[in-house]
Amino acid sequence: MTNDDEQRRSGRRSGSHRSRPDRAIAFSDAIIAIVITLLVLDLRPPDTEEGDLLAGLLDEWPTYLAYAASYLYLAVIWMNHKAAFTRIGEMDVGLQWANLGILATLALVPWPTAVIAETARTGNLQDEKVAAGLYALIGALLCLSWLVFFSYLARHPELTKDEVEDTYFVHERPRALIGVALYLAAGVAGVLIHPLVASVVFLLLPAYYAITSHGRSMPQRILRG
Repeated sequence: MTNDDEQRRSGRRSGSHRSRPDRAIAFSDAIIAIVITLLVLDLRPPDTEEGDLLAGLLDEWPTYLAYAASYLYLAVIWMNHKAAFTRIGEMDVGLQWANLGILATLALVPWPTAVIAETARTGNLQDEKVAAGLYALIGALLCLSWLVFFSYLARHPELTKDEVEDTYFVHERPRALIGVALYLAAGVAGVLIHPLVASVVFLLLPAYYAITSHGRSMPQRILRG
């Protein structure tokens, strides 16, 4: 055992107010499940005349798109959360608050999703642009909460499991920064150009995070075959 390993282990043993991550994982899973369930409440039957149901359902496509983007995003958040916590051995107060910050921002996701659904029903382009900007802002805040989470773990490698490299969460921070930048850019594009431009980014970003949900090694393994 190297001196660094010994110092790391002794740091764990001497840490006060630390606990296993089991309760945080269970609580987080419950919150994510509730938030995902809330998304369905915006899928309502269209208010149409008799014989116009098909047209009414087709007119609701922005609502379906917003639901798909939000559901995919929350599903990927759960995957990323799971991947992160497989590497965490202990939690202190600071990490608990960083995790609660993620949960606080992801709990907001049904709100801009509902706003997009409602503006789609009115058909006002200016309102749709504002709704896209709001969704982008919440997405950026969520990525920012992940940046805080990763940064805390990067500064406290003693909280991770022994087999995890001390620099692992240092390398995770750029993923969160990319999300902050692209969500803000999507919001600006959605407001200044068209909401559909922002919608494309809203769908592509969760795909990016899904591919990289187990860290930087995944793309490298794919490239190596």
